[in-house]
Amino acid sequence: MVVDEKQLEQLGAFEISQKMLALAQKNEKSNVFLNAGRGNPNWINTLARLAFARLMQFGIQESRRTINNGAMAGYVETNGIRERLEAFLDPENNREDQFLEDVLTYVKDELKLDQDAVVAEITNGIVGNNYPVPSRVLKNSEVILNEYLQSTLYGKTKLAKHTELFPTEGGTAAIVYAFHSLAENHLLKPGDKIAINTPIFTPYLQIPELNDYELVEVDLRSREKDNWEIKPSEIEKLSDPSIKALFVVNPTNPTSKAFNHKALLAIEHAVKQNPELMIITDDVYGTFVSDFKTIYSVAPHNTMLVYSFSKLYGATGWRLGLIALNKDNVFDKKISELGSKNKAELHERYEHVVIDPDKMKFIDRMVADSRSVGLYHTSGLSTPQQMMEVLFALTHLVYANGSTDAYIDKSRALVGERYEKLHKSMGAKEDESRTSAKYYSLIDIYRIAERKYGKAFREYLENNFEQVDFLLKLAKKNGVVLMDGVGFGSKPGELRVSEANLPTDDYALIGKQVLELLREYHHDFESQNK
Repeated sequence: MVVDEKQLEQLGAFEISQKMLALAQKNEKSNVFLNAGRGNPNWINTLARLAFARLMQFGIQESRRTINNGAMAGYVETNGIRERLEAFLDPENNREDQFLEDVLTYVKDELKLDQDAVVAEITNGIVGNNYPVPSRVLKNSEVILNEYLQSTLYGKTKLAKHTELFPTEGGTAAIVYAFHSLAENHLLKPGDKIAINTPIFTPYLQIPELNDYELVEVDLRSREKDNWEIKPSEIEKLSDPSIKALFVVNPTNPTSKAFNHKALLAIEHAVKQNPELMIITDDVYGTFVSDFKTIYSVAPHNTMLVYSFSKLYGATGWRLGLIALNKDNVFDKKISELGSKNKAELHERYEHVVIDPDKMKFIDRMVADSRSVGLYHTSGLSTPQQMMEVLFALTHLVYANGSTDAYIDKSRALVGERYEKLHKSMGAKEDESRTSAKYYSLIDIYRIAERKYGKAFREYLENNFEQVDFLLKLAKKNGVVLMDGVGFGSKPGELRVSEANLPTDDYALIGKQVLELLREYHHDFESQNK
């Protein structure tokens, strides 16, 4: 397989990684294939999944009460369904049944929700016997999901009752829907300036450049010398009213760094100076940082929050994400202030799906736009997917003890152990600060080269090889796939390692293989300088 490095550099980081997989699987040294490129976790939450399976059994039993004709069953009746569920459960012999018993108590005592209504919503949702109604999010599900976000992301700022949710097909769909509706509703126009905190998840760098949007990117850079903390002086750029929006991944991907208290204060100040600023924060890794606080909690009027259950609960294949937006938000305000021509255009766009399109909220416009408006009546995340989100959320809400959740603690400990093994094996600096999620590492291979073999060798690597050369050889010779940090907006020579998707002991092996390849480069360097 011949790979043209110049052509390869034109691809995105994930596409480059895909090209290297075949090389690594048939590596020259017959090493164990190690793919630490993707962020897909290799663990799952079992409790929510087992509860889902039990509720599916219950749902079939309930459906047979109304029609029972071979493989054909009927519909679910709401009246008395909570009592029938309790009769179905066997909490003494099934951990998941005890969980569902505890859920019934929680929704009644803590959330003050009608138990029959909740059980009926969950049962119908899991069976998947109807379109999502309401199409944006099921009624009780929105309450439960907001409580989860309040506990894990909102911090002490009470926002659950003031926030509306739109469950989506993962965080990926949330990003796509957000960009699309911002453009369709004239909130972002070609030539508008948007700020992006880099390094960042590659789509946030790629999407704005597409012909669909043609946005101008302003870089708010975090630097390794600052331990990847974004400095308030960078955030001050947002005070410029010509900057229309800020896109953030928090904690960051690939540097695994959450915004600290100073950065959040700087965001608050910037919004006061630029009150029309729109902020989109992707907080998928927030639960891997203790005492995490989202930007949404300090600037709720200006912020759209994106979250996904995929990483924490090992559910990337389920495609479970959501968008959260405050009932009082800058997006609705800006739409209300559009010129008459744009308002007339949007009135015509949405008039066939709502009675008063001029009053249609931006979050509902995103739902409509996600199905090309005409299919608004069949929009919304599938009800089984919504129920999986709800069950994941409830495993936290029912059993969290204050700020402690045993499952979340174990997830953090797992990525933390892998992070430590990787860094120790390479001799790379570790970040032990409270704002470090440790889900990814950004390793500066040039810095390691200089520390081990001197400045001249570092310069040799920098000046004689394309930025992906080391990654290609690492895959082809040693069977290790890492990702090019440049694709995330970092500088050449920085490699992203995911601490999520390999057995724990393999991370020490990755470090060993990286250093082994560096030795080979150094051997060639010495041979040329004899």
